[in-house]
Amino acid sequence: MEPIAAGPRVSAAAAGRFAATPENDRTRFYRRLLLFFFLLSLPAVNPIVHGDGVGYYAYARAPLIQHDLRFEEDWRRANPNFSQSRTRANGQLDPSQYTQTGYVGNLFTIGPAILWSPFLVLAHAGVLTADHLGAHIPADGFSGPYRVAMAAGTAFYGFLGLLFSCALAGKYVQPRWAFLATMGVWTASSLPVYMYFNPAWSHAHSAFVVALFLWYWDRTRTERTARQWLLLGGISGLMLDVYFPNGVFLLLPCLESIRSYWRLLPSQNRARLRKQFSGNVLFMLALAFASLPTLITRRIIFGGFFRFGSYSALPWDWSAPHWRAVLFSSDHGLLSWTPLLGLALLGLFFPPTRARATTAYCAAGAAAFYYVISSYPYWDGMASFGNRFFISLTPVFIFGLALLLERVDKLFRGPRLVYPAAALCLAALALWNAGFIFQWGAHLLPPRGPISWSAMAHNQFAAVPRQIGGNIHAYLFRRSALMNSIEQKDIEQLKNAPPGRP
Repeated sequence: MEPIAAGPRVSAAAAGRFAATPENDRTRFYRRLLLFFFLLSLPAVNPIVHGDGVGYYAYARAPLIQHDLRFEEDWRRANPNFSQSRTRANGQLDPSQYTQTGYVGNLFTIGPAILWSPFLVLAHAGVLTADHLGAHIPADGFSGPYRVAMAAGTAFYGFLGLLFSCALAGKYVQPRWAFLATMGVWTASSLPVYMYFNPAWSHAHSAFVVALFLWYWDRTRTERTARQWLLLGGISGLMLDVYFPNGVFLLLPCLESIRSYWRLLPSQNRARLRKQFSGNVLFMLALAFASLPTLITRRIIFGGFFRFGSYSALPWDWSAPHWRAVLFSSDHGLLSWTPLLGLALLGLFFPPTRARATTAYCAAGAAAFYYVISSYPYWDGMASFGNRFFISLTPVFIFGLALLLERVDKLFRGPRLVYPAAALCLAALALWNAGFIFQWGAHLLPPRGPISWSAMAHNQFAAVPRQIGGNIHAYLFRRSALMNSIEQKDIEQLKNAPPGRP
């Protein structure tokens, strides 16, 4: 929770620069450019429910179609790799899939379903209307219109997350650097995989809610009203509903409040102390209210408000033994797979004066998130492109990269070569990332476990240029057959894999 009058101190000259009409015009131009690239990217949206996405999507489909939380049909009609390990030959679910309350143990979060609901309600209404006119489209939540609505919703929220991240960075750096950093993280990280290719997973939604939280938290830091406290608490609750590790960002308002009380208590300013305390209470009430969907579904499915299924039974090691591997392992290491993010983290060490407070808080949130993932036994994300967990930190990465780009620009004042040079470097990283994503998606590399860097580098220059054209054509015009082929490759690789983690 946040201190009174503890926001970033910006000089009058700097404030004038940010409020100037030319600067605002450039900001609007770059936002329109982001929108243009987003619209251009929409053919990449893949309306598929796959893997973990089955659990996330079930929280949207079952209440909408069946008006309950019975997920048997979702489990049976999931992709083969998911359903075969959870059902018997007769089509019945394995008894191990049920909890003590008699419900399927869906341990995934309900937040993505909440965000999808406007899109799916519209799709359902459209399907019912079309059926009334004789179209005969299954109104079951599995047919094409529902999946397209879900995938479009994911892409939309991912794009909103990029916009809020760009707005946060643009408050402290010139608009061109905020734009360039946004484009860099958008194209050279794990985000595009989960914004387009695997849209039923929660990670693009996490990028959105964390970006919204950080943007609104920073925007209201100087003097937050009661209404703003309530809204910040509501956003925080949604952030938890979407993905539980996102809760580490509650550290930011907590640290701010501690700092505020530390300053106010010696002065005995009772009016300001009361205002701070009442704001904290309102924040907690809104947080609790917005978290009710998670608490209620946990109570129904697992029998307790704070029961989280197998997550709570895993052998977490809070000494964070995986701290090196999370960053550098060939087994989906964050920096080894997506090196641009190393530059983004480096930028957090060089904030301008006006951004120091915000940078410190963002760095604290990122460090806490890193600690949690380093303590998680499945820290590599298993079948993950890069380390997918860290997509939640998208706004922090964009912020850090924007700070670094502006710092480099100041170091090389003179000929205007920094911007085109930076753009070319980011474009090269984006192309490298696209080739890597293709290798991962086409199973030229094992999707689980460590990879061979020599094989990966060889494929980038040999296999990728030769195969990517045909696969792009198949992805655009024969997507269903391509997805089935990838699924069969995944099943075969799992059969031939040595015994170990799932």
